[in-house]
Amino acid sequence: MIDHKGRKIDYMRISLTDRCNLRCKYCMPDEGVSLLRHEDILSYEEIIKIVRVAANLGISKIRLTGGEPLLRKNITYLVKSIKNIKGIEEVSITTNGILLERLLDDLIEAGLDRINLSLDTMNCATYKEITGSDKLQKVLNGLYKALDSGLKVKINVVPLRGYNIDELIDLVKLTIDRQLDVRFIELMPIGLGKNFDSIENEDILKEIKKEYKIHKMLGTIGNGPAVYYKIQEGKGSIGFISPLSHQFCKECNRIRLTAEGFLKLCLHSNKGISLRDLLRKNISENELEEIMRTIIALKPDRHHFQEDTENEDSRRMHQIGG
Repeated sequence: MIDHKGRKIDYMRISLTDRCNLRCKYCMPDEGVSLLRHEDILSYEEIIKIVRVAANLGISKIRLTGGEPLLRKNITYLVKSIKNIKGIEEVSITTNGILLERLLDDLIEAGLDRINLSLDTMNCATYKEITGSDKLQKVLNGLYKALDSGLKVKINVVPLRGYNIDELIDLVKLTIDRQLDVRFIELMPIGLGKNFDSIENEDILKEIKKEYKIHKMLGTIGNGPAVYYKIQEGKGSIGFISPLSHQFCKECNRIRLTAEGFLKLCLHSNKGISLRDLLRKNISENELEEIMRTIIALKPDRHHFQEDTENEDSRRMHQIGG
């Protein structure tokens, strides 16, 4: 599917739940949040129907997110069902990794293609300070099991001033002996993220260059806008996703579906439509396809994170799915 700016839209991120078993400082407050009722979130059957229609429109890659997607019961059924839809080439999951070790074998058997692991530090004390959890070892167990299985793995890191800046090199070191990507993502001013100072990836890159000789890689890896580098002789790569300092909206290829079924055209914007409401009015897949085609074609030109705008979405990151 091609939108009004000529961008090929072939990637859909689907949030399965707004629930999470962590309380990361930049995402969810310690006291928790008001959560969706079970009946308010999309059922697996509704998600599968939407993906079938999306595949007809040219969506070929699906990423399951949250909150924490592994909290949804029988998630392997959904992975397998989506992977079997004609036109879907890849199914991946973004997870915090706490439940990964236990569920990994079943996810692989269901057809999962890759995992993005959210991990901001390998230091136990810092991990607990950022996430409110002491389960770092569980996360690392899941990470190493995934790598040993041969599954494609990316680690997503959010640099936080005053928290993990001095520990980022520890994550970079993983790319020397392991075939994985470690990606640094500039913190976006969404929800609690507005309370933190954004650190530009250029500053992180300078610090890495002090420790290692690296070179920029040509081409792309995966579905996103990351720019990749490689340590000389390293097996993995280091990626930088810079939505604020280097806006990449003109290449954006994605749409998002929230847990309650709202089709979002842009991470920042509140523009979109409730597909859940349409589905529960029993519209046909043909009708749904035409509605989605019309809406997706109107995807915003760019985000406006650094500007005041009446179109800013009030949802927090755990409600959007990243």
